Amino acid sequence: MTNTDNRKDEGLHALGSKTKYSMDYAPGVLETFANKHPENDYWVQFICPEFTSLCPITGQPDFAEIRIMYIPGERMVESKSLKLYLFSFRNHGDFHEDCVNIIMKDLVRLMQPKYIEVVGLFTPRGGISIHPYANYGRPGTKYEQMALRRLESYAG
Repeated sequence: MTNTDNRKDEGLHALGSKTKYSMDYAPGVLETFANKHPENDYWVQFICPEFTSLCPITGQPDFAEIRIMYIPGERMVESKSLKLYLFSFRNHGDFHEDCVNIIMKDLVRLMQPKYIEVVGLFTPRGGISIHPYANYGRPGTKYEQMALRRLESYAG
Protein backbone atom coordinates (compact mmCIF):
# COMPACT_ATOMS: atom_id res chain seq x y z
CA MET A 1 0.00 0.00 0.00
CA THR A 2 1.39 3.40 -0.95
CA ASN A 3 1.30 6.57 1.13
CA THR A 4 -1.37 7.88 -1.23
CA ASP A 5 -3.51 4.82 -0.48
CA ASN A 6 -3.06 5.36 3.28
CA ARG A 7 -4.06 9.00 2.92
CA LYS A 8 -7.20 8.07 0.99
CA ASP A 9 -8.08 5.28 3.45
CA GLU A 10 -8.01 7.84 6.24
CA GLY A 11 -10.13 10.31 4.24
CA LEU A 12 -7.32 12.88 4.18
CA HIS A 13 -7.46 15.35 1.33
CA ALA A 14 -5.12 18.22 2.29
CA LEU A 15 -2.04 16.09 2.96
CA GLY A 16 0.00 15.64 -0.20
CA SER A 17 -2.25 17.78 -2.38
CA LYS A 18 -1.79 21.31 -3.69
CA THR A 19 -2.34 23.81 -0.89
CA LYS A 20 -5.52 25.88 -1.21
CA TYR A 21 -5.88 28.70 1.31
CA SER A 22 -9.33 29.83 2.41
CA MET A 23 -9.82 33.57 2.69
CA ASP A 24 -12.46 33.18 5.41
CA TYR A 25 -12.89 31.15 8.62
CA ALA A 26 -13.03 27.53 7.47
CA PRO A 27 -13.50 24.82 10.12
CA GLY A 28 -14.51 22.44 7.32
CA VAL A 29 -10.87 22.07 6.21
CA LEU A 30 -9.98 20.20 9.42
CA GLU A 31 -9.30 16.49 8.95
CA THR A 32 -8.56 13.61 11.31
CA PHE A 33 -6.91 10.23 11.20
CA ALA A 34 -7.04 7.22 13.52
CA ASN A 35 -4.87 7.30 16.64
CA LYS A 36 -2.76 4.14 16.54
CA HIS A 37 -2.28 4.27 20.34
CA PRO A 38 -5.66 5.25 21.85
CA GLU A 39 -4.97 3.17 24.97
CA ASN A 40 -1.97 5.40 25.82
CA ASP A 41 -2.08 8.85 27.35
CA TYR A 42 0.43 11.08 25.57
CA TRP A 43 0.76 14.71 24.59
CA VAL A 44 0.63 16.11 21.08
CA GLN A 45 1.66 19.75 20.78
CA PHE A 46 1.33 22.17 17.87
CA ILE A 47 2.90 25.62 17.88
CA CYS A 48 1.79 28.11 15.26
CA PRO A 49 4.07 31.16 15.60
CA GLU A 50 2.47 33.06 12.70
CA PHE A 51 -1.23 33.15 13.62
CA THR A 52 -3.08 36.23 12.36
CA SER A 53 -6.64 37.43 12.83
CA LEU A 54 -8.38 40.79 12.57
CA CYS A 55 -9.65 43.04 15.32
CA PRO A 56 -13.45 43.01 14.92
CA ILE A 57 -13.66 46.72 15.77
CA THR A 58 -10.74 48.33 13.91
CA GLY A 59 -10.02 45.70 11.27
CA GLN A 60 -6.32 45.89 12.16
CA PRO A 61 -4.33 42.66 12.15
CA ASP A 62 -3.55 40.87 15.39
CA PHE A 63 -0.56 38.53 15.55
CA ALA A 64 -0.03 35.63 17.93
CA GLU A 65 1.65 32.37 18.65
CA ILE A 66 -1.06 29.74 19.11
CA ARG A 67 -0.16 26.69 21.19
CA ILE A 68 -2.36 23.62 21.07
CA MET A 69 -1.67 20.66 23.36
CA TYR A 70 -3.89 17.62 23.56
CA ILE A 71 -4.15 14.04 24.71
CA PRO A 72 -5.77 12.21 21.80
CA GLY A 73 -8.68 9.83 22.01
CA GLU A 74 -9.62 7.73 18.97
CA ARG A 75 -8.92 10.47 16.39
CA MET A 76 -6.08 12.95 15.83
CA VAL A 77 -5.99 16.18 13.83
CA GLU A 78 -3.96 16.10 10.63
CA SER A 79 -1.31 18.84 10.78
CA LYS A 80 -1.64 20.31 7.28
CA SER A 81 -5.39 20.65 7.68
CA LEU A 82 -4.77 22.34 11.05
CA LYS A 83 -2.37 24.78 9.37
CA LEU A 84 -4.99 25.62 6.72
CA TYR A 85 -7.64 26.03 9.42
CA LEU A 86 -5.49 28.39 11.49
CA PHE A 87 -4.61 30.33 8.32
CA SER A 88 -8.35 30.80 7.69
CA PHE A 89 -8.50 33.19 10.66
CA ARG A 90 -6.34 35.68 8.73
CA ASN A 91 -9.36 37.66 7.47
CA HIS A 92 -11.64 36.70 10.36
CA GLY A 93 -12.61 39.37 12.86
CA ASP A 94 -12.79 38.19 16.47
CA PHE A 95 -11.33 39.17 19.81
CA HIS A 96 -8.30 37.24 21.05
CA GLU A 97 -10.30 35.36 23.67
CA ASP A 98 -12.88 34.35 21.07
CA CYS A 99 -10.25 33.02 18.66
CA VAL A 100 -8.74 30.77 21.35
CA ASN A 101 -12.15 29.44 22.45
CA ILE A 102 -13.34 28.89 18.87
CA ILE A 103 -10.17 26.94 18.03
CA MET A 104 -10.58 24.77 21.13
CA LYS A 105 -14.28 24.08 20.53
CA ASP A 106 -13.74 23.26 16.85
CA LEU A 107 -10.99 20.77 17.77
CA VAL A 108 -13.12 19.19 20.51
CA ARG A 109 -16.00 18.70 18.04
CA LEU A 110 -13.60 17.34 15.43
CA MET A 111 -11.61 14.78 17.39
CA GLN A 112 -13.21 14.35 20.81
CA PRO A 113 -9.83 14.36 22.58
CA LYS A 114 -9.39 13.13 26.13
CA TYR A 115 -7.96 16.55 27.01
CA ILE A 116 -7.04 19.73 25.09
CA GLU A 117 -5.75 23.21 25.86
CA VAL A 118 -5.22 26.19 23.59
CA VAL A 119 -3.14 29.26 24.44
CA GLY A 120 -2.88 32.45 22.41
CA LEU A 121 0.23 34.55 22.97
CA PHE A 122 -0.88 37.73 21.20
CA THR A 123 1.65 40.45 20.51
CA PRO A 124 1.10 43.81 22.22
CA ARG A 125 -1.25 46.39 20.78
CA GLY A 126 -1.54 49.64 22.65
CA GLY A 127 1.13 48.44 25.06
CA ILE A 128 -0.83 45.40 26.32
CA SER A 129 -0.34 41.72 25.52
CA ILE A 130 -3.29 39.35 25.88
CA HIS A 131 -2.66 35.63 26.50
CA PRO A 132 -6.02 33.80 26.64
CA TYR A 133 -6.12 30.15 27.74
CA ALA A 134 -8.94 27.66 27.22
CA ASN A 135 -9.08 23.99 28.05
CA TYR A 136 -11.40 20.98 28.04
CA GLY A 137 -11.36 17.57 29.69
CA ARG A 138 -13.70 14.79 28.63
CA PRO A 139 -16.70 14.93 31.02
CA GLY A 140 -17.00 12.18 33.60
CA THR A 141 -13.33 11.18 33.32
CA LYS A 142 -10.08 11.98 35.08
CA TYR A 143 -9.42 14.45 32.25
CA GLU A 144 -12.32 16.63 33.42
CA GLN A 145 -10.57 16.98 36.79
CA MET A 146 -7.24 17.54 35.04
CA ALA A 147 -8.81 20.43 33.09
CA LEU A 148 -10.02 22.04 36.29
CA ARG A 149 -6.61 21.69 37.99
CA ARG A 150 -4.70 23.05 34.97
CA LEU A 151 -7.11 25.98 34.60
CA GLU A 152 -6.78 26.85 38.29
CA SER A 153 -2.99 26.73 38.10
CA TYR A 154 -2.62 28.51 34.74
CA ALA A 155 -0.33 31.50 35.04
CA GLY A 156 0.37 32.29 31.38
